[in-house]
Amino acid sequence: MNNLTNDVVAITGASSGIGRQVAIEAAKRGARVILMARSVDKLNEVKDFCDQINPDSATIYPLDVGNTDEIDEVVGKIYDDFGRIDYLLNAAGFGKFDSDFVNADFDSVQEMFIVNVLGTMYMTRVVAARMIEQSYGHILNIGSMAGKIPTAKSAGYSATKAAVIAFSDSLRLELRPFNINVTTINPGPVNTEFFNIADPEGNYINNLRKLPISGMIFLEPEDLATEIVDTFGQNKRELNRPRIMAAASVLYKVMPRVGDYLNSRIGSLK
Repeated sequence: MNNLTNDVVAITGASSGIGRQVAIEAAKRGARVILMARSVDKLNEVKDFCDQINPDSATIYPLDVGNTDEIDEVVGKIYDDFGRIDYLLNAAGFGKFDSDFVNADFDSVQEMFIVNVLGTMYMTRVVAARMIEQSYGHILNIGSMAGKIPTAKSAGYSATKAAVIAFSDSLRLELRPFNINVTTINPGPVNTEFFNIADPEGNYINNLRKLPISGMIFLEPEDLATEIVDTFGQNKRELNRPRIMAAASVLYKVMPRVGDYLNSRIGSLK
């Protein structure tokens, strides 16, 4: 386990899911954790949990990543208070799998792009400029296996995550000369609150759990968070989990017709 004593770890979407668990794991390793999300109540719950592990380790900054003015203001406050950000995890995001694209609520599609893509891009832009000045840093963006293996009823969400992956790949090349690493985290289904919005009736999750390989697909947030924090400071291009889906994403590119056939079966589970 890498030691993060006194390192500054900034996390968007820190009130729940992957962001919350990474905050807890980073606090365990001695980091000063910056928690950003819209819900102050939930942020305070995560802060209390982190502070129990590592006293006074967490600080909250309420933030809507869809608001660029708020991002400018909050990042300015963080640098005034801490002087630097060593690691930035862009974990804010959501998905909706409730309809095929033709019948989907397009306002929801637009909101997914504002939060998942533009919010990630603008937060990264503001922090990366500061990291260039300090000549080091590490930016980690939460993509998704949905950006590599799109399925039916997730066209909007898959498009946002494919955009995050492409953005991260370009950014990695741009920031490499400045000693700044960029890593994309591409998880499959994770046992978090994400599906409360993405799959409120539970059809997708229940059907996936009936598959013979369901035990190889679902990820526990604690395990994923450990692997994410293990990559801090490492020149790692991507973290793709679970491994069976990482392999499938490669085969999907090599044998796209077979991939489309299998996806039509899996996607119909939604």
